[in-house]
Amino acid sequence: MKKNSKNKVARVYSAALYEVASNSGDVDGICDDIVKLHSIVKEDANLVSYLTNPLWSEIDKIDVLKRTADILGLKKETFNCLKVVVENNRVSDLLLILDDFKKLYYHNEGVAEVVVETVKKLTSIQDKKLKKVLEKIANKKVVVEYKINPLLVGGLRVQIGSEMFDDSLAHKLNYLENVMKGK
Repeated sequence: MKKNSKNKVARVYSAALYEVASNSGDVDGICDDIVKLHSIVKEDANLVSYLTNPLWSEIDKIDVLKRTADILGLKKETFNCLKVVVENNRVSDLLLILDDFKKLYYHNEGVAEVVVETVKKLTSIQDKKLKKVLEKIANKKVVVEYKINPLLVGGLRVQIGSEMFDDSLAHKLNYLENVMKGK
């Protein structure tokens, strides 16, 4: 199947889940579920491998999903969506569905996705201050994805949409080097 048709499938499932979330009045709670699931699925492929394995029955797969949902404290609507994904043999598209739901949520709720690269993990106080500044810059609520990049030497590299703000020490040193070389 072409990637384009997989994206269409993901959009259908994510739009359906978003509609259910809107009708339930708990879009934020369901988005929190999706973020939890996304990180688990992205970091550990075992769940998807199990759920796509044809040797296991649909009943067993749904049982594993139910136990996983209980452990994670997922909402009923989120579990029902996962159940439909399993029943329709679309588990291989799960990461795309979760990604698409997050994008739909961020778009509809006016949230900006921001990627911040740092040399080391920020403290909670630094995180709060940075988010406050980023919300002023973006003029909306932000969701920050942090990446550790020791090559920055110090400072930050921030990407909001297509805009990049590079205040890293490595960037400044490269700039000074170019100035001294006459470039």
